[in-house]
Amino acid sequence: QVRLVESGGGLVQAGGSLRLSCAASGSFTRINVMGWYRQAPGKQRDLVASITSGGSTNYADSVKGHFTVSMDNRENTVFLQMNSLKPEDTAVYYCFCNAAYNLISLAYWGQGTQVTVSS
Repeated sequence: QVRLVESGGGLVQAGGSLRLSCAASGSFTRINVMGWYRQAPGKQRDLVASITSGGSTNYADSVKGHFTVSMDNRENTVFLQMNSLKPEDTAVYYCFCNAAYNLISLAYWGQGTQVTVSS
């Protein structure tokens, strides 16, 4: 079982910045990939960014160039630096993690953190 604890959401004006953090703890052999999804009201949950334990990253086209995902492998923590925020970035941001215990890999989700960008 893996527990994900998120922090860093809040209210910010358009053009501002926020940094989200998500720490994984529990029983696992290794973390394969961590990242963030977001869900705006009335919309589906979409991938924002992900990063593998080897450092390979993947971004949604809408955030390329103004969001940066990173991971501290020693602390099993993933970060999302969000710059030049826009009102359309408003959503609940969910941390996710694919972690392995021996040969079994499972996906885990955080509880979500609200990000609100005012115009």
